[in-house]
Amino acid sequence: MKNINLIDQFFRLVLGMVSMELAVFWLAGLWQFAAYAAGALLILTALIRFCPLYRIAGVSTCGVGVQSWGIGIKTAGAILLLAVLAGGSYTSMVLTRKAFMEEFNAMNHLYKQTLFLTAKNEREKSIANYDQLLPAYKVFQEKYTRYRPMAFVGDQQLALDLSSVALMLTSVDALIRTGDLLQAHLALEHVRPVFQDIFKRNGISLLSVSLVDFHDAMELVIDAANSQDALKVIALYPQVSDKLKAVEEQANDTEIQAIRKNLDEVLAKANSTAHDKMPSAAEALKSSFIKVYLKRG
Repeated sequence: MKNINLIDQFFRLVLGMVSMELAVFWLAGLWQFAAYAAGALLILTALIRFCPLYRIAGVSTCGVGVQSWGIGIKTAGAILLLAVLAGGSYTSMVLTRKAFMEEFNAMNHLYKQTLFLTAKNEREKSIANYDQLLPAYKVFQEKYTRYRPMAFVGDQQLALDLSSVALMLTSVDALIRTGDLLQAHLALEHVRPVFQDIFKRNGISLLSVSLVDFHDAMELVIDAANSQDALKVIALYPQVSDKLKAVEEQANDTEIQAIRKNLDEVLAKANSTAHDKMPSAAEALKSSFIKVYLKRG
């Protein structure tokens, strides 16, 4: 009955595991169902070494290539399969969580700017930021209502909270455009606790969110420092410093202080004539950030 050889079997197992990981970590809806079905079919046919489609087409790989493997090759194959399963699952968990954080921070930046500008009673800028916030939030809400990263997979309240935030944001439309901006600001303040509760019940600290937000800005400074572009470092510093302040609001222990010290050292080198020392200062900055992020991000 067998019509699948050992090499065919191995690649079916690998592709089956990859399909299952895509279904578990990355996909939703019909695509998720299709990936589960494909993964299950590939793994089942690999285990029994029989493919019905091969039988219908009159094809067999059993007479092609190696027919038996020694214990060493079998062990190596098993280790590789475990690496695909464990490594792929871990990487998927990390990357999907990181993607959520980055998308949240991009949307949340527009929210914070709108909050800030309404407090300052700057109508034109408030409207401009609000008009960017609404579509950005809609995209974020739609994606994470139908799809859940593993970090949020058990959160039955997420869709409800996202809908609540959408109502809060749209309810201030008239106030921002023609009404009382201070009242709009106070209404928008109610969004923040909802986000905080989402992160809290899913075991994600706001420090993690701030660290991800700071990382992207920090990388721009590091690239400029590595290129010994002092003017660019000086120009970027205020933006990066503001991002680090958000981190410091969540925690300001010695490890966070080391990041601040190293960031300021990069600026000091840019302001001096020791531009050749900028890359080493940038490396120290990155190392101090990674130390914190791996432990607490």
